[in-house]
Amino acid sequence: QTSEEILHHLQNIVDFGKHVMKQFFGENYVHHGEIIQLPLDFVRQLCLKIQPERPESRCDKDMDTLSGYAMCLPNLTRLQTHRFLEHRPILCIEIKPKCGFIPFSSHVSQEIKHKVCRYCMHQHLKVANGKWKRPSKYCPLDLFSGNKQRMHFALKSLLQEAQNNLKIFKNGELIYGCKDDQDCVSDWNELARHLKPFFFPSNGLVSGPHCTRTIVKELIHVITMTLLSSTDACRAGDMKTVPISQGRSYCEASAFNKELVRNGKHKLESSGLPRGCLLYKTLQAQMLDTLDIEGLYPLYRRVEQYLEEFPEERSTLQIDGPYNEAFYEKLLDLSTEDDGTVAFALTKVQQYRIAMTAKDCSIMIALSPCLQDECSEQRPVVLTSKSRFTFSVSVLDLDLKPYESIPHQHKLDGKIVNYYLKNVQAKDDPVLSSLFKENEDCTLVLHKV
Repeated sequence: QTSEEILHHLQNIVDFGKHVMKQFFGENYVHHGEIIQLPLDFVRQLCLKIQPERPESRCDKDMDTLSGYAMCLPNLTRLQTHRFLEHRPILCIEIKPKCGFIPFSSHVSQEIKHKVCRYCMHQHLKVANGKWKRPSKYCPLDLFSGNKQRMHFALKSLLQEAQNNLKIFKNGELIYGCKDDQDCVSDWNELARHLKPFFFPSNGLVSGPHCTRTIVKELIHVITMTLLSSTDACRAGDMKTVPISQGRSYCEASAFNKELVRNGKHKLESSGLPRGCLLYKTLQAQMLDTLDIEGLYPLYRRVEQYLEEFPEERSTLQIDGPYNEAFYEKLLDLSTEDDGTVAFALTKVQQYRIAMTAKDCSIMIALSPCLQDECSEQRPVVLTSKSRFTFSVSVLDLDLKPYESIPHQHKLDGKIVNYYLKNVQAKDDPVLSSLFKENEDCTLVLHKV
């Protein structure tokens, strides 16, 4: 790419954060950054210096050392709102929550997608492909439920099997989580040693397993309370895209749900999320995916066919930007009546791209101990049994998902569902299992019920 193209690309990222995602998530949560110019010699030296520190999975991605343009972003492992606390120790938890709802679209062709969430299904395929050693018990629907018991279970599951969905930093250094796909650290005793000064400043707590469990419990409580807090207002916080009750509020594959069923309970309580909290806003943005990829893909093909005929229209349709107020306003059209036009198809495609961005974003919770006399109404505070923290919550990884990735998403969705049906659900059903054995290539079985 030329320097001009790179500058244009970076400007698009900044504009998308500023004019679009800030409207969905709020002023305090989104840090869109700014574009700066750097001396090329500095960039080359930086590239050489950081290369040994990069995860193996990132080493094939080349750093731009030719254009001299870069994005300047805040370090989100630090507090973003209270500069006076910068000298204090900082704890930061990064969570990638993933998709928090079950598809409710009538375009879904496999009934299993109305019962089991995408994340839980995808886990089995990832383990089979060797990406992870074992499936996680984490289910995003538990985290997004607003029910504290389910949220605690979800966070505990993330701590047990962090994969790339949870990282913990102390003063900007990674102390817990995966550095890359295989390098996973999950030593709770070591984590408790790092966290003890934050949660139990005096040495009154005995060491050992009880101490570890207590500290982890305190951490989970703090994360839950910050995720349910509201520290910002924004236009989209009041924009109810789809009633959350429209979709199923639990996933049949959730370990929490299975435990309830084993205990003879069949009803899951779903408390719902406070409207102002970041999880609620994230879920609302995710639910712009009203059609599921199965309903969206034919609309993508409609846009593609139009562009093949009129390639000069690509810029007019704003597929590659500019991401301005006009682009955002078009996203608010939630009509579901397909009039057969390219305009309708394009709106749904753009809404899907926003939803995919929200499904893959990360939430950063920065915590710093504060004394009682330092706390005021201007600073959000969360209490634990022995300490108090001021905190900031931010969202990152908000680059708009590429228009060109939609065919890949469609193909991947089929792979995930078919693998789950064939290798997980079929094992629970002896009739299905024998049918699959007869024809290993079979992906869909229709039989009378």
